[in-house]
Amino acid sequence: MWIGKVVGTLVATPKNESLKGSKLLIVQPFSFIGSVHEPIVAIDAIGAGTGENVLVVEGSTARYVTGKPNAAVDAAIVGIVDSMEIDRGLIEE
Repeated sequence: MWIGKVVGTLVATPKNESLKGSKLLIVQPFSFIGSVHEPIVAIDAIGAGTGENVLVVEGSTARYVTGKPNAAVDAAIVGIVDSMEIDRGLIEE
């Protein structure tokens, strides 16, 4: 599980049958140690929106969240972060 920020939406009219009716969002993973991560596309399982900080799961867990174990899903948004507190002394840079 990781934390990221929803930076946009994705619309794909033709798509795999297992994705029909799903909202797709573009999520930029947070970097706590200075490395840069590429944005990813995630299924929105909870009603998140652009600008919100979210919890994301990947792999088989993401497919489980959709309720379709054979869905073409690599990542799913499973929570909206209300607040975070980070002790910078614990993060190696």
